[in-house]
Amino acid sequence: MATIDTLPTKKIGGKRLRISGAYLILIPASLVMILPFIWMILGSFKTGREIRQTPPTFFPEEFTLDNYQTILADEDLPLSLFYRNSAIIAIANVIQVLITSSLYGYIFAKFDFPGKKVIFWFIMATMMIPFQVTMIPGYLILARLDLINKLWGLIIPAALDAFGIFLFRQFALSIPNELIDAARVDGASEFRIYRSIVLYQLGPALATFGMLTFMFNWNAYLWPLIVLTEQRVRTLPIILTWYSNQHSQQLHLTMAASVLVILPVLFIFILSQRWIVKGITLTGIK
Repeated sequence: MATIDTLPTKKIGGKRLRISGAYLILIPASLVMILPFIWMILGSFKTGREIRQTPPTFFPEEFTLDNYQTILADEDLPLSLFYRNSAIIAIANVIQVLITSSLYGYIFAKFDFPGKKVIFWFIMATMMIPFQVTMIPGYLILARLDLINKLWGLIIPAALDAFGIFLFRQFALSIPNELIDAARVDGASEFRIYRSIVLYQLGPALATFGMLTFMFNWNAYLWPLIVLTEQRVRTLPIILTWYSNQHSQQLHLTMAASVLVILPVLFIFILSQRWIVKGITLTGIK
């Protein structure tokens, strides 16, 4: 009996030891990953002289907001225009991808129809095709449709996402069939079931994938650089590269501009963090 009584204590002690070991690894790794981000933020409040001095300083000796004032007052850098372009593309793609991915994921999870498996695996196979292979054909199609130098050229082709369909299908599989059948017995239409029941059950997945989609579209560089060749329709990452090239010797201005570019992503991440953690946890459980 004494041996049996000591088993729970040993298990708890071993679990705590594993958790402590994980923290010992994760905390230093997190600090290493976040250090460049902190350096960029602190560097945006330094003067040009201080950011070039040797040895470098970590915290600003002379805290200044002149870098942000210079950028916001620059007539060659209308940030409001580029913020609008990036926001339109990112928000529109998030909305349409969440709708199409959740709808198709629900259909593939809960409906039976001829060719279901073939169609699903065909969609999954498209994830194996490198972007470089479809880049030129995609550009030629947009040129034929007269969508070059138009924001629609970055919105319409992004309406479907294979990974999103796969992710929502996996989540939709966990929705009890009895819940859906009960709604049908009560007279709910299929769209009403999708809107009132399925989307509610997919809440964590919607928040997680929505955040990832927003980040991807907000930070996209190569495809917008190809499709949007005129300055008036370009997005923030392209303009940030152009600005850093124009001010290659003024790192304090480049860092301030970088902070302004990532602020929306950081703000949205903070707002949706609880749902993202829950979505990742549920994904791991599945």
